[in-house]
Amino acid sequence: MGVRLMVVDDHRLLAEALASALKLRGHRVLAATAPAAGAADLVITRAPEVCLLGTAAPAEPGIFDPVVRIKRERPQVAVLVLGPVPSPRGIAAAFAAGASGYVRHDERIEGVERAIIKARAGEAAVAPQLLQGAFSELLNPAAQPDDEGQRLLRMLTPREVEVLVRVADGQDTRLIAAGMGIAPSTARTHVQRVLMKLGVGSRLEAAALAARTGLLDRAGPLPHGPRDMAPGPDS
Repeated sequence: MGVRLMVVDDHRLLAEALASALKLRGHRVLAATAPAAGAADLVITRAPEVCLLGTAAPAEPGIFDPVVRIKRERPQVAVLVLGPVPSPRGIAAAFAAGASGYVRHDERIEGVERAIIKARAGEAAVAPQLLQGAFSELLNPAAQPDDEGQRLLRMLTPREVEVLVRVADGQDTRLIAAGMGIAPSTARTHVQRVLMKLGVGSRLEAAALAARTGLLDRAGPLPHGPRDMAPGPDS
């Protein structure tokens, strides 16, 4: 027996092609439309058994608000998210919103159909390889693109990072120069470059930004050596 469903996706051609393929397999596709302000209203009004909801950014905040609304007003509708390879946050956000499963945009029609059947039966519908990828990323996390401290750290040279750490440590130009074994004029140049790269106007702002973003933790401790030792009375 075919499933009564809807296909909603940003790409109209993709939605229509998927709807056509599902119709050929005996399913009753109620609509294939691009998401808009009234997309959730359409699903709520038509009340399909399963809704395939496409998204291009599964980790974007608020992207699954339509799922929340659909499940609140039509809890019997099973929503399958259709999207790219997601991050663990994307999968978690979809399920937290009430989705019954996650299907990749490039999944074969047989895989999409299996997910639809499982969702209608009240089962979680996620391909094993997606779960494996999610668990692998959770166990071996990569630096996130929105990690501000990591982004700032990549902007600075190793010497500029050391200058920033010394600035955050409260050292003035003379101490920075002595500690790094460079001329005070060179130290001032390094400080100005650090301020410019970080987009701040003062040393205090630079230190605050570095602390707030965790950049100082990533930079590690200051190097200790002869340069940091104050000259003795006999020198």
